[in-house]
Amino acid sequence: MNGKKTLKRTAFFFISILFYTCTFGQSAYIPPDKPKLVIGIVVEQLRYDQIEKFRSRFSENGIRKLLNEGTFFQNASYQYMLTQSAPGHATVSTGAEPAYHGITSDSWYLPLKNELIYCTKDISVNPVGGSYEAGIHSPVNLKSSTFSDELKMATGSQSKVFAVGIKENPVIFSAGHAADGAYWYDNKSGTMMSSSYYTDTLPGWVTDFNAMKYSESYLNNQWLLLRPQADYSGCVHDTNAFESGFGGLNYFPYDLKKLSTRDRSGLSRDYSVLRETPFGNSFTTKFAMALIEKEELGKDDITDFLSICYTSTDYVGHRFGPSSFEMADAIFRLDRDIEDLLKFLTDSLGKKNVLVYFTSAHGISELPAILESNRIPSGYFRQTQALHLLRSYLNAVYGEGDWVKGYTEKQIFLNRTLIEDSKIPLEEMQKKVARFLVQFSGVASAYPYSAFEANDFGNGNLKRIINNFSQQRSGDVIITLNSGWVEKESDQVTNHNSQYEYDSHVPLIWYGWRVNRGEVTRKVNMTDIAATLSSLCKIPYPNACTGEPLFELFR
Repeated sequence: MNGKKTLKRTAFFFISILFYTCTFGQSAYIPPDKPKLVIGIVVEQLRYDQIEKFRSRFSENGIRKLLNEGTFFQNASYQYMLTQSAPGHATVSTGAEPAYHGITSDSWYLPLKNELIYCTKDISVNPVGGSYEAGIHSPVNLKSSTFSDELKMATGSQSKVFAVGIKENPVIFSAGHAADGAYWYDNKSGTMMSSSYYTDTLPGWVTDFNAMKYSESYLNNQWLLLRPQADYSGCVHDTNAFESGFGGLNYFPYDLKKLSTRDRSGLSRDYSVLRETPFGNSFTTKFAMALIEKEELGKDDITDFLSICYTSTDYVGHRFGPSSFEMADAIFRLDRDIEDLLKFLTDSLGKKNVLVYFTSAHGISELPAILESNRIPSGYFRQTQALHLLRSYLNAVYGEGDWVKGYTEKQIFLNRTLIEDSKIPLEEMQKKVARFLVQFSGVASAYPYSAFEANDFGNGNLKRIINNFSQQRSGDVIITLNSGWVEKESDQVTNHNSQYEYDSHVPLIWYGWRVNRGEVTRKVNMTDIAATLSSLCKIPYPNACTGEPLFELFR
């Protein structure tokens, strides 16, 4: 009897070991002290509600995998007014508001030089691997350090830091100052390129990637619906009159070869069409996976960083709006790209070694025409018309003169040199301009920026303006529009760039490494991402960081 009991106990012991091994496998392994690779996925123009809208329709191993296995912060938002691409990416990477990191908008005027400055333009650098205008870019205007900069310094430059994407400013501000490489798409050649700020020549593997002509492959096909039509329920009908589309064509299918061919010979190609379709995101994914493999990211115990900037959803949203079949299809295809990326990371590095955060740089407003069709107040602010009338008004008040230098990003820039020479108090003219502009349809308020130079208005919309304010880069007067109103731009049926929830409220999901499954409903600021990364990786915060660590990830 004792022999039988011993035999049973021995069998039970081995069965228990086998059960534990088979059941827990990977999860029983203790993750490393720090992630071997941090992946930042930042999508242009993805609203929080779009994640919830399509949640049940996502594939099991794409965005839904992030949601089911990660920590989802459901109330994350940008706490400044000008919700654009460049400020969004700079805020995520620095953990600071635009007032501190300096990227207050995509573009701004320099009054003394009478010049409109694009946020990453830098004529001191040269293009590498692409056309001239596409290559004269660097982080020269970014005033503070980024998480990746601090990671680089904390490891004695042993960490590898890269950023990739279609558009240059998301890539550059995500990469930071000290990156090993930043690569973006050249519209003229259909290839990936960089600038001499990062490298003098493209690495061999990038040249090999470009030689594969993936952009040609994508543009030789049609853009068809990925899913059955039933999966697009909740979208505006595909053949509606609201969307601008491609030259007036705004319904499926889209012949990309025809759209991208410039002449009858078919030899001249408009490669910029790729970025206007979901295949720009697929192209980005393919390049990102090649970079991880060729640069051997995550292959040692020193944390590496890669930011993947998905931009095509932004172009699609501007042309078709957030409720279109095209936007839904772009999100479904992005979901498939995320699935491919996660599988690649799991197969090559293992989930326990990779920390991923998934978020968006900004949201987007619904099309004014759609809102109006539902009897919701909305409309377009005609900034060109407003600027013309403003100039006439100032000429009537102060005499003939070039009083206004320009309008950009909801800001009026005055001719301060002329105003000073005319001995007119600057603040007086700023106030007159503000009072004049507030009379236009759709304008909610207009403020002279002199009001923000030495004031702190606590919370609310005025605080969000302060978070955007820079004495060197901000205009003389800033306007806010009523909710549902957007600025009218050519070829665009809607826009972002406001303090409202549809522009500022974005998804934020953390996945992998030591991240547990959970959902968090408290309000968090997007500046918290960099602070959290720094704390998890046990390195200093970026030097202008105002964010706080998301404590839910430290349990």
